[in-house]
Amino acid sequence: MCYEIVLYDSLLFRTLLKRLSYDTNETVLKDAFEEHGEIVEAVKVICDHVSGNSRGYGFVKFASENAASTALKDMDGQLLDGRNIRMYYAHKR
Repeated sequence: MCYEIVLYDSLLFRTLLKRLSYDTNETVLKDAFEEHGEIVEAVKVICDHVSGNSRGYGFVKFASENAASTALKDMDGQLLDGRNIRMYYAHKR
């Protein structure tokens, strides 16, 4: 039972951000999303391993379902660094 709770918790509050500006970094994301609730894991912008440039997407993990839900409602489609971002609950591949 505990394993199911941990697995559920680890997936439910992790969000995927798409259409990020190539100039958006972790500091910008943290500043934009921490007002919606406690962030429990490092905010990550995914970068190309060769060039080091942003690939235009990233992740934010929130401490609670309420924080993730509020962020999704408030931030999906909003302008961040000149781009309208898209936000989803992240799913394991």
